[in-house]
Amino acid sequence: MTKLTGMVSALALTFGLATSASAETSMGIVVKIGGIPWFNAMEDGITRRAEELGVTAEMIGPVSADPALQVQAIEDLIAKGVDVIGVVPNDEAALEPVLQKARDAGIIVISHEGPGLENVDWNFELASAEGFGEAHAKLLSDKTPEGGTYAVYVGSLTVPLHNAWADAAIAWMAENRPDLEIVGDRYGVAENVDDSRSTALDLIAANPDLKGFLAFGSQGPIGAGRAVEERRKTGEIHVMGPFSPGQGRKMIHSGVLTGGFMWNPAQAGEVFVTLGDMLVRGETLESGMDVPGLGVIEPDADARDIITDNLLEINASTVDDLAEKGL
Repeated sequence: MTKLTGMVSALALTFGLATSASAETSMGIVVKIGGIPWFNAMEDGITRRAEELGVTAEMIGPVSADPALQVQAIEDLIAKGVDVIGVVPNDEAALEPVLQKARDAGIIVISHEGPGLENVDWNFELASAEGFGEAHAKLLSDKTPEGGTYAVYVGSLTVPLHNAWADAAIAWMAENRPDLEIVGDRYGVAENVDDSRSTALDLIAANPDLKGFLAFGSQGPIGAGRAVEERRKTGEIHVMGPFSPGQGRKMIHSGVLTGGFMWNPAQAGEVFVTLGDMLVRGETLESGMDVPGLGVIEPDADARDIITDNLLEINASTVDDLAEKGL
C-alpha cells in the first residue's frame, strides 16, 4: 500500500512539474537589427528580467534593418505558439498584417518605438517623441549661436519613432532658430555606421556652412562623428543624438561627439518582459500603477500607449558612468 501511494505521489509530482513547465510564459522580442550595442544591451535586460520572473524570453535581431526580416521573425514566433510577441518596428505598415495575425492567434503583442501601430495590445515609450526631439534641437541650438545649416539622420524613412523625433526637432528649429536651415530633409542611414559616415562626408564637402548633425538612430552619431574627425572639423561641426555610451565614450571625451539623450535600452528590455508577464497573468494596466522599469504610469487606453519620462543625458560628465553600467 505504501509502495502504491509513493508511486501515485511520484506520478502526481511528475505530472505537476510537466504542467508547470508547459504553462511557463514564453516570449519573443523582435528588434530592428542584431549585433549593435544598443540592442545587445536590450537583450541583456530581456534575459535578466526573464530569469527574475521565471519566464522564457528571447530576442531576435535580424541581420539587417529590413522590415521583411522582421515579418519573417514574427511569423516564426506565431508558428512556435509563444504567449507574447514584442517588436521594435522598422516599418509599421509592413508589420500590421502579421501583428494582426498574431493577435488573431491569441498572442499578446507589445511594441516599443511604435506609437502608430494599430495591432498591438500596448506600446510603451521611455520618453515622449516631442520631448526627445526638442531636447536634441535645443542642444544643437545651444552649441551653434551663429547661423548656418544642419543635417538630420533617422534609422530609415519608415522607422516611426525616429521620424517623429525628427519632426519635433525640425519644427522646433524652424520656430526658434530660422537662421539654422536644414540640409535636404532627412537621411535614412542612422542604423549603419558606414552609411552614416559616408553620407556625412558628402554633406560636409557640399555644405561649407554645415554646423551640426541631429542623428536619430544609435549608429548615426558614431558614423557622423567619424566623418567630422576625418575632416578635422571637431568643434566646428557638432554631432548629437542617442547612442550607446560605451560605443561613443572616447568620441565624447575627444569632443567629436557633443552628446545627446537616451534611455536605458536594457531597461526597455526588462519592460518588455515585465509587461508581457503581467498581461499573460491577466493584470490590467491602470492609471497610478507603479510598473518596474516604467515608474508610475498614466496609460492611454484609446491609443494603447504608455509614455513615461526616463531620459538620460549623455555628456562628458555622465558618459563614463553610463558606459560602466554596460550601456
